[in-house]
Amino acid sequence: SKGSCKMEAKKASEEFGIELKVVPLFDEFIEVIRRPKYGYGRGLNPCLDCRILMFIKAREMMEEIGASFVVTGEVLGERPMSQRVDAIRNIEKDSGLSGLIVRPLSAQLFEPSIPEVEGWVDREKMLAISGRSRKPQIQLARDLEIGEYPCPAGGCLLTDKLFAEKLRRLLARKDPIDKNDVLLLKVGRHFTGDSGTQIIVGRDEAENERLDQLAREGDSKLAALEWSGPTTLVRGIEISEVDRVAAAKLTAGYGQGKDAALVSVEVREIGRDQVGIIEVEPARDGVTVGA
Repeated sequence: SKGSCKMEAKKASEEFGIELKVVPLFDEFIEVIRRPKYGYGRGLNPCLDCRILMFIKAREMMEEIGASFVVTGEVLGERPMSQRVDAIRNIEKDSGLSGLIVRPLSAQLFEPSIPEVEGWVDREKMLAISGRSRKPQIQLARDLEIGEYPCPAGGCLLTDKLFAEKLRRLLARKDPIDKNDVLLLKVGRHFTGDSGTQIIVGRDEAENERLDQLAREGDSKLAALEWSGPTTLVRGIEISEVDRVAAAKLTAGYGQGKDAALVSVEVREIGRDQVGIIEVEPARDGVTVGA
């Protein structure tokens, strides 16, 4: 997240005495996801186009501050889509950085870059790590007494089929989208209302609180009055009464009143100080609208 990146940048700046800058790329990245030149991986992950975007921004910053080249932590073969030799060459070319990227962890496996040829960096001090195992990097961190680093097992959320499908549906029905829209995809059970609205049902207390935080003007927020259960958020250009009733049924069906004949559900219209109550029969199977 942008917040965690800023924290890491601040920490590194204090430790090494250099200025580190976090560059927001959300809007550009969404466009890359919509129309990737090199296509997707197994989900909605445009890996090559993502790397190209990051390197374009790195090149712009390089030119802005008067730097001569870019250094990355890439390892040959570590990522099957974006760190093959052919992919790496395409990324260099399309980002305008051919010959100007130094990869200290795998430099010995590539043709020398311009900084290596010119003697700006010592090629002999660089390594020849390759493959998907992180053991050489972990050992290198030990040797350098680096104890804190991100978990190497993490992956791109866009490779997750469920998240990718939710994002695909969002992109199809809404333009533009913002960070709040995407963050909402990471929370709760998702359903689609008859008029194309999003209905998100919290799965636990933490998700209920997160839905409260992400709710914004124009959304409808629902909760059962007499039973413990989920917070439900409804979002769309126009939220119909049919969608509110469907959301109320889901709210009741996932709460402690799921076996009751009827449940009263409060509906708050965010930003309009409008509150209503809908009495519904709980959704018995949990799916009254398209998941």
